[in-house]
Amino acid sequence: MLKAERHKYILGKLKEDSRVITTDLAMHLDLSEDTIRRDLNELNGKKFLKKVYGGGIQITDNHPTIFDFIITSEDEKIKIATKALPLLHDGQVIIMSGGSTNLVFAKLIPPSLRATIYTYSLRIAMQLSQHPNIDIIFIGGKMQKNAMVTIGMDVIKVVSKIKADICFIGASGINIQQGLTEIDYEVSIVKKAMMEASDKVVTMFACNKLNTKVPHVVCELSQLSTIVTDLNPKDPRLDEYWKSGVSIL
Repeated sequence: MLKAERHKYILGKLKEDSRVITTDLAMHLDLSEDTIRRDLNELNGKKFLKKVYGGGIQITDNHPTIFDFIITSEDEKIKIATKALPLLHDGQVIIMSGGSTNLVFAKLIPPSLRATIYTYSLRIAMQLSQHPNIDIIFIGGKMQKNAMVTIGMDVIKVVSKIKADICFIGASGINIQQGLTEIDYEVSIVKKAMMEASDKVVTMFACNKLNTKVPHVVCELSQLSTIVTDLNPKDPRLDEYWKSGVSIL
């Protein structure tokens, strides 16, 4: 593949997902990670993206508000979130991470559900503020502006004191060897604290995250209770995940 074609593909993925991951690009383009890093460095130099550890993110002069947030592949995420709704029950204490699939999930929670939900995602807290029967506890801390989530020790201290029935965490990548991985180190630490505070751990993601990895490990597959994807649970791509003992919806 010519360099111009690679750059076109990378910028297309960046427009779609707002970020690109080096390992993911290398796998899809069947190229070395060094080649992808050189491409990202060149695009960074031309101000087409911002190079970050593990990949690249969009450059924007106008920071959107939480109400301007656009969810990509929303139909796919609605399918995933709908499959997870039966995991909710009245009286539960729930923790939710950030992420667009979790945001779609929050939108779909039935109005009749009575539960307490903790979240460090401002977007999810604002979405849940419209729900008539959910008690929302927003966990304050240092704001990570691009993702609109709070991070740091203040968040971890609050999460560590919660006794939750279930938590829903997003996935930047997931594979058999490393398990669930996260592109941002500080977010990965918060997700680990969420898991320790919860009886059950659920992760929801699209199948394009399968067999990918990003720099920071959150947990092994065996530590997950349930995986929810847009695939049929009997899809052969999930066979190795079943062997880890995790439930798949």
